Amino acid sequence: MSPESSPTLDLTVVIPVFNEAPNLRPLCENLTSALSPLGRTFEILLIDDGSSDESLQIYPELCRKYEQVKVIRLRRNFGQTAAFSAGFDYARGRIIVAMDGDLQNDAADIPALLKKIEEGYDLVSGWRVNRRDKKVTRILPSRIANWLISRLTGVPLHDYGCSLKAYRAEVAKNLALYGELHRFIPVLASMYGATIAEIPVQHHPRRLGKSKYTLSRVFRVVIDLGTILFLKWFLDRPQYVFGRWGLILFSAGLVIDGYLAALKIFWGEDIGTRPLLILGVLLILAGMQIFFTGILAEIQIRTYYESQKKPRYHVREVLSFNETIR
Repeated sequence: MSPESSPTLDLTVVIPVFNEAPNLRPLCENLTSALSPLGRTFEILLIDDGSSDESLQIYPELCRKYEQVKVIRLRRNFGQTAAFSAGFDYARGRIIVAMDGDLQNDAADIPALLKKIEEGYDLVSGWRVNRRDKKVTRILPSRIANWLISRLTGVPLHDYGCSLKAYRAEVAKNLALYGELHRFIPVLASMYGATIAEIPVQHHPRRLGKSKYTLSRVFRVVIDLGTILFLKWFLDRPQYVFGRWGLILFSAGLVIDGYLAALKIFWGEDIGTRPLLILGVLLILAGMQIFFTGILAEIQIRTYYESQKKPRYHVREVLSFNETIR
């Protein structure tokens, strides 16, 4: 089965699920109750990320009961980012809403997200104002991470960790999601040129199932943040960062060894046993390596764009004289 390419529905709800069997029935019930009165055509995509619980026995029941429900099972547990990516690829809606499957996000907030999208935004992110999680192990690290990401990326949001978001399909389907970059989707979308808004949403405590959150995510966020910053500022020009630092280190090593050479030539001092000589040589070699790494990165970037025919820009709309005078 291959992903659908062109939007044929008004709305798609994408939900990655991993061992969430107790939540599946109330999840689908809440979603259909919230979306049916809207008068929009919609589908609900459950992206099973390699569940090993009773979910497999529940899926056929849900598909029989709700014609809007479709289950996409991944071959193994690839992670939440891959599940979101699969959902975006298979989505047939003009607007795509993503949310968690643990019932902590509220389906009743989806109409507010859609209303904000209709104001002209490309991505609307939820903000869990009254978050129902443990303060020390989850809320505090999350607030620090949100502040840090907002400051460093220039995309200010209160709650990067909230999965409840609405996207225009053309934005979601053009996101390149790898590793665990789903936390940074607003930053990736901003690189695409998307307009972003944030609205308060409800958040409920987990009542059924077991949380998959661990403190190790904090360290993964820090590592991924470095990747995102590089992609945001230097994806098209990697030599700007590699070349700059390569030249700085090379120049520092050259100055150090030049100074030592002057001591040897003009004053006859012994420099062979001085640690400063080794430092200068190391800086020169490191600078050269980093500089040429930048050249290789430049070549790879050109191969990346040209081999896949990826554009280096994205057009929002095309206006002509005839259209503007209507």
